[in-house]
Amino acid sequence: MKKALVCGAGGFIGHHLVNRLKKDGYFVRGVDIKKPEFCETNADEFLVLDLRLDENCVKALTLNEGEFNEVYQLAADMGGMGFIHSAECDIMYNSAMINLNMINNAIRKFRVPKYFFSSSVCVYRDMKHGESELSEEQAYPAMPDNEYGWEKLYAERMAMTFGKHNNTQVRIARFQNCFGPLGTWIGGREKAPAAMCRKIAEINGVEGVIQIWGDGTAVRSYTFVDDLVDGIRRLMDSNITTPVNIGRPEYVSVIDLVNTVAKIANKKITIENIEGPVGVESRNFSNEKIYSTGWKSNFSLKQGLEQTYPWIEEQVRKARSESN
Repeated sequence: MKKALVCGAGGFIGHHLVNRLKKDGYFVRGVDIKKPEFCETNADEFLVLDLRLDENCVKALTLNEGEFNEVYQLAADMGGMGFIHSAECDIMYNSAMINLNMINNAIRKFRVPKYFFSSSVCVYRDMKHGESELSEEQAYPAMPDNEYGWEKLYAERMAMTFGKHNNTQVRIARFQNCFGPLGTWIGGREKAPAAMCRKIAEINGVEGVIQIWGDGTAVRSYTFVDDLVDGIRRLMDSNITTPVNIGRPEYVSVIDLVNTVAKIANKKITIENIEGPVGVESRNFSNEKIYSTGWKSNFSLKQGLEQTYPWIEEQVRKARSESN
């Protein structure tokens, strides 16, 4: 039985990845600063550890019997656009410490054969509407839009360099916006799909007003969590040694996102535009590398939201009930 360590297993994507690895027949240890918030973990073992500390990375990697075949490093200090722009120092310090200590211990000390690092399309520059697709190599010359992207870019270079000099197979995925059930939906760290679902679910009756930052024309691609996890697994089993984009090539504006959620919720929504951090104007990336593994996105934005909205609507209902 293969053994995998999932760092960040208390988070949204990490929790779903644990489930996939168990389905694939792995022994899985999950590690995070917290356990999953909305359900029990399916990991064989779960350690609550602060991976910013070197000694905790050693604890995470130490098994009583045998060694880990694979390490999946998803632990990071991150959130939605509001958090990314308001907590730059925390993001850069906390994530850098996690990556420095985990990479050094996993690759140099424990000689883990395969190491996965979760990066982000935030490593790319801002794009204009209608620009041609950017390949992974076009992240250079580098000009990320935010500090979160700069930290991810440095961590990519670190993982590749450590792997090259220590005979570890390193795989790097640049995630596009991921969404689905069991993700953060309130509190400031939630991503746009969850935020829109929550705002619309909170409206009593069949019509109402929600606020969005900017004019709503910013373009994004949203990837359902099951598709993203499948991409991670296919990438890990591939021979691709350079960073790989994983995302669904379905690009929509924030206004389109709101309208899609409103239709699923069967509500009439009026948008109020307010000032706030919008991020880049547009995104458009090549997915040819991940396609070469046989991966494809199976869930459209609408199909994914049809699973996500009812779950968030239920969380809103429970929160209201508890407050009364």
